[in-house]
Amino acid sequence: MLNPQLQEFGLHLKKLRLARGLSQEQLGLIAELDRTYISGIERGVRNVSLTNILRIAQALGVPPAELFNAGDQ
Repeated sequence: MLNPQLQEFGLHLKKLRLARGLSQEQLGLIAELDRTYISGIERGVRNVSLTNILRIAQALGVPPAELFNAGDQ
């Protein structure tokens, strides 16, 4: 069973990524993470670590807190 919070986080990450015109592969390269890992986060099947949240936020050019603001928009 998928965790709804992980799914929400993943959908928000996907929205931020697409808003910047990045593919999963491009984001993965910038963040030094595998494309399949990015895909797993976006699908809500990965419980991403703080270290990787920081890498993704830096790759997207946003503060880490922005990755958690899905419900605020």
